[in-house]
Amino acid sequence: MGQTAAVARETAKREGKADEARQRRSEALAIDLRETAGALVRRLRAESAGQALSMSQAAVLVRLEKSGPSTVADLARMEHVTPQSMGTTVASLEGEGFVARAVDRGDARRWNASLTAAGRRVLLEGRAMRQAWLSRAIEERLADGEQRRLAEGIALLRKLLGE
Repeated sequence: MGQTAAVARETAKREGKADEARQRRSEALAIDLRETAGALVRRLRAESAGQALSMSQAAVLVRLEKSGPSTVADLARMEHVTPQSMGTTVASLEGEGFVARAVDRGDARRWNASLTAAGRRVLLEGRAMRQAWLSRAIEERLADGEQRRLAEGIALLRKLLGE
């Protein structure tokens, strides 16, 4: 019986070391991924630097494009900011002519923000600039096999995000 217990202890010890190694590897990957994703976001932002939109303004335009007209409270909830902060962002976009306000048909006490034609144009122009740089970089810097590995990596990122 003693020999079986010793084998079990040794197996548990090896499994514990494997779990620790896996955890260290996961932590290192998380650091690398966060740093790389941040660098990519900064590089993409630089590609549309000619646009005078802040990240929060751009996020609101994207959200309105995807979701349609929304209240400030709904936008704030979706972007994880306070309604006051979102109100300031929406007001600045309205001042630029990128967002318009309209009374909510279901409740006249509320109003919805919606994307204007100018807002859609600035959103699409910025997206096109970022897309052009990224497409060009992939084409010029990555061989065919690397492009396939990148596609596999994107699939893994989507899995990580639960998509």
